[in-house]
Amino acid sequence: MMTRMWWVLMLAAVVSLGPLAAQEPTVPQDTAEAAQLRQQIEQRFHQIVRQRLALSDDQDAKLRATQERFGAQRRDLMRDQADHRQGLDRQMQPGVAANPDSVQVHLQGIQRNQERLLRLQQDEDREMAGYLTPVQRAQYQMLRDRLATRLSELRRQRQGGGRGGGGMLGPRPRAGGGMRPQQRPRRRP
Repeated sequence: MMTRMWWVLMLAAVVSLGPLAAQEPTVPQDTAEAAQLRQQIEQRFHQIVRQRLALSDDQDAKLRATQERFGAQRRDLMRDQADHRQGLDRQMQPGVAANPDSVQVHLQGIQRNQERLLRLQQDEDREMAGYLTPVQRAQYQMLRDRLATRLSELRRQRQGGGRGGGGMLGPRPRAGGGMRPQQRPRRRP
């Protein structure tokens, strides 16, 4: 029952971000409303973690400190990662010649961020090993992975609208085959 309430709360919170997703890409997504929503989700997630892992007060305080420290770093990396992915998406539009230098910059940025995220996760796990048991760390990772998966699903549903308007392979091609007959690829600066 508690889990169902958590998912309902999270779904309602994430769905309420719908207007933010519709904003122009140049508008920062990290508004006060998004920050407040993120804080609510993090608080609820922490309550579930504390309960499921049966944390002592000392463990709880240490985990909160770890989450704050590593969470801020992770958010910065994820924002940078999203910027590189959006830049790469802009370069790889059908019918438009991509700028190889720009593509290379974005590919390197994505790879660099993946490496940094892995190191960050390893550092975080090493720190948690000082106050959580291996079983508690595994439970924590599982809960965090489930939350991340669910948030990704909700984000995809919200962005794609569930109508096949995007997804892993991009938007559907236009009726009639894509490029207009006399359209030539443009070169990006």
